Amino acid sequence: MGAMVAAVSSNGTYSFTKPNRPSIRLLSGLGVEGDVHAGVTVKHRFRMAKDPSQVNLRQVHLIQEELFEELRGAGFTVAAGELGENVTTRGIDLLGLPVGTLLRLGDEAVVELTGLRNPCAQIDTYQKGLLKQVVGRGDGGTVTHRAGVMSVVREGGSVRPGDSVVAELPDGPHRPLRIV
Repeated sequence: MGAMVAAVSSNGTYSFTKPNRPSIRLLSGLGVEGDVHAGVTVKHRFRMAKDPSQVNLRQVHLIQEELFEELRGAGFTVAAGELGENVTTRGIDLLGLPVGTLLRLGDEAVVELTGLRNPCAQIDTYQKGLLKQVVGRGDGGTVTHRAGVMSVVREGGSVRPGDSVVAELPDGPHRPLRIV
């Protein structure tokens, strides 16, 4: 079985979590229809306070479901949508993909990976100690971020659980994902 969409989530109001939906609609250049983070410019409250004219490189947030299994092993209970993601995937290493990777979600939608999510302290309000589980230190002391990837919508369309996820790597050298 190949990579697939495990769940889709959206929320029209600012909230840490996003309820699961039967489907979401991605809008080219904007994000998830009806989601509070959709737009051409940034919609994250902290980023808007700094500069509301910034280009929105965080239109669609994706997390791999395998992270939830790892967190369960560390004593946390986290399910799809609870970390604010729009698309929960299964069977693809999102964090290992380079900047510019195109992800085909189902038959229509395409997102382009822009970078890593940098979770804020709100994650510890959700479950104490969770921030240390998703932001840590890797080999050589480098900071690692495991709270998902951010993307922009290149081609709109409906996305639902069970849809396939197909990665198309960009030309050129591998550019690792960085915080956006």
